[in-house]
Amino acid sequence: MKPSYNPFRRFRLTKVVATLGPASSSPEMIHSLFEAGVDVFRLNFSHGSHEDHAWRIAAIRALEDETGRPIAIMADLQGPKLRLATFANGPVTLAAGQSFRLDLSTEPGDATRVGLPHPEIFAALEAGTDLLLDDGKVRLRVERCGADFAETTVIAGDKLSNRKGVNVPGVVLPLSPLTAKDQADLAFALNHGVDWVALSFVQRPEDVAEARRLIAGRAALLSKLEKPSAIQYLEGIIELSDGLMVARGDLGVEVPAEDVPSMQKRIIREARKAGKPVIVATQMLESMISSPTPTRAEASDVATAVYDGADAVMLSAETASGSYPLEAVSMMSRIVSRVEKDPMYRTIMDARHPDPRQTAADAITAAAHQVAHTIGAAAIVTYTTSGSTTLRAARERPEVPILCLTSKMETARRLVLAYATHTVHTTDVANVAEMVQKACRTAYLDGFAEPGQRLVITAGVPFGTPGSTNMLRIAWVDG
Repeated sequence: MKPSYNPFRRFRLTKVVATLGPASSSPEMIHSLFEAGVDVFRLNFSHGSHEDHAWRIAAIRALEDETGRPIAIMADLQGPKLRLATFANGPVTLAAGQSFRLDLSTEPGDATRVGLPHPEIFAALEAGTDLLLDDGKVRLRVERCGADFAETTVIAGDKLSNRKGVNVPGVVLPLSPLTAKDQADLAFALNHGVDWVALSFVQRPEDVAEARRLIAGRAALLSKLEKPSAIQYLEGIIELSDGLMVARGDLGVEVPAEDVPSMQKRIIREARKAGKPVIVATQMLESMISSPTPTRAEASDVATAVYDGADAVMLSAETASGSYPLEAVSMMSRIVSRVEKDPMYRTIMDARHPDPRQTAADAITAAAHQVAHTIGAAAIVTYTTSGSTTLRAARERPEVPILCLTSKMETARRLVLAYATHTVHTTDVANVAEMVQKACRTAYLDGFAEPGQRLVITAGVPFGTPGSTNMLRIAWVDG
């Protein structure tokens, strides 16, 4: 058997997520983005029609068939958007110190008041609460409020125009993260076979539980952490989620900018401890929307997420609507690869290593990581049905690739997001000898190991039993 050149073999461990949009929807561009380094394609349901998204999903699945590589698709739901109503005569300018009223009236607004068609916000307000309008450009402080109004003082003023966004930091609003639009989008996404569903504006564990009930196991659930209240319930949200996203856009509006880096590190640390994939997103290479190169600060930001140990970093408008989608993907991939070659990166990953849980499966996985390091193995091979064996291996942040073999295509696709993981959809094995033979053959053909190199293999016996990692093998690769 001879190894074939695999242009989609990644030589980095951290994954790249890219958003599809008007700049990146043709089959040719999707193929080019995948070849440039995209591992997971994100569909942003805040924009585009169901017809648009159906076309993109079909193009991705056609690419999957063409390349023989599992590809993950993420449906990112819009979530509740809290917005002002309209103004009668165009934008108004608010000055610090002036009074300004918010209410449920449908009358167009002026420089003294405007409608806020969200009774749930008024229900949660109290005197002293701050409201942020237009991504924090305008800050109001509530002086007096009731069920249908709030009298406020302008703390920081600016121009304010129709339908600008409203944030209420530090307040848990009595809102479901799933609007009627989200539920329709979710049904569409599940019917079209997406692999991950990203839930926006999660505030508490109950929000995640509601989404899990609706998804009913048809996709993995990723919680977007963009509300300060979510950080208060972080442990419970992580427990109910399959993955996390540090969504720094809205999070950066509702908390002081200086707090966001430490929150990012905490979320990544806790997600890794729980063995759940975590993505860092928003404004990573934002200048590349209109420029072929990023700022040095943006390159450093991407690098920081990699040094923090994120499973993946994400591009949004850079690939969805920017002028340089391919350049953005290539740049992000190069930054990730460069960081992972830094000797300090491995030192950091090992220093932040979470302790294994006191289970046989965790003990086997931790041992596999240590054995792979000690013998200089070319890769760790995991056999999995549910994905738990592979996620345990990814939690260890090994220095070598994880070659995941699974008989379930949905598992292969979902695990594309996990750190260091190269998934292969294959048939079940009947015994240990067949398992070792298939692991060695696949590692050789996919370019992970040369003849004479060793593999560390973990699996659960009996085969096909979810969550039963209980075996470790060392195998030599033959030519």
